[in-house]
Amino acid sequence: MSSGGDLLLAGCGKMGGALLEGWIRQGASPDTVFVVEPNPDTRRCLAETFGVSVQASVSELPADLNPSVVLMAVKPQVMDAAAPAYARFKSPDTVYLSIAAGKNIAYFERLLGGPAAIVRSMPNTPAAVARGITVCCNNFHVTESQKLACTSLLKAVGTVEWVEDEGLLDAVTALSGGGPAYVFLLAESMAKAGIAAGLPEELSQRLARQTVAGAGELLHLSTEEAATLRKNVTSPGGTTAEALRVLMGDGDLGRGWQPMIDAAIQAATDRSRELAD
Repeated sequence: MSSGGDLLLAGCGKMGGALLEGWIRQGASPDTVFVVEPNPDTRRCLAETFGVSVQASVSELPADLNPSVVLMAVKPQVMDAAAPAYARFKSPDTVYLSIAAGKNIAYFERLLGGPAAIVRSMPNTPAAVARGITVCCNNFHVTESQKLACTSLLKAVGTVEWVEDEGLLDAVTALSGGGPAYVFLLAESMAKAGIAAGLPEELSQRLARQTVAGAGELLHLSTEEAATLRKNVTSPGGTTAEALRVLMGDGDLGRGWQPMIDAAIQAATDRSRELAD
């Protein structure tokens, strides 16, 4: 992993913590990582676990600190108050990398008080087990080397994609950002259906959980399309085919999963746009 200089992590909640753990795991030197985290218990834990420099506020950071990347991991609802203090690091050598949902590039340009190299990204929660996916978009102040540095940092917790159109991040937020919750709901619904079919509750919970986890791992390791994998486990006229007949609407476009998933992703996309505005 390479970032080209010191790293400054603003906020260390679940996602920030996952990234920090990934950086250290990938070989980042604790001496090059600085963290601002207001919670005293979290500060103590970070210092003891990772050996990084952790401060309660930006004002306590070294006066001569010139980070190559400032990763904005502050919760979106407090970003208005927190972000302006980081304007002191603006320079052609520093890129601001945001993981804050619903906060667009123009928003950070306003809070930072003028031109700055800014990358907006949307990670997802499987980053906690280094299996996340993040999609990024940058403004024109970001150099190729800064894009590479951001990619390297985010790859510590999964795969990374880039798009040129920032507007696509609303759909990204809806699909991969919220996607883990949809998968968890699938496991939850399968378990309930198993119980309704007569299975003991604990067994049904285990079956649903392991089936979703195992299928996800199979999809991860396979080079086949999801549709192909689905067909591979569906015998014509069998039990799986009968279940899929219901789930796929049996040819009726108004029924089945796809219309519901379409509507859910669109609703989440619309909400992401509302939050950004």
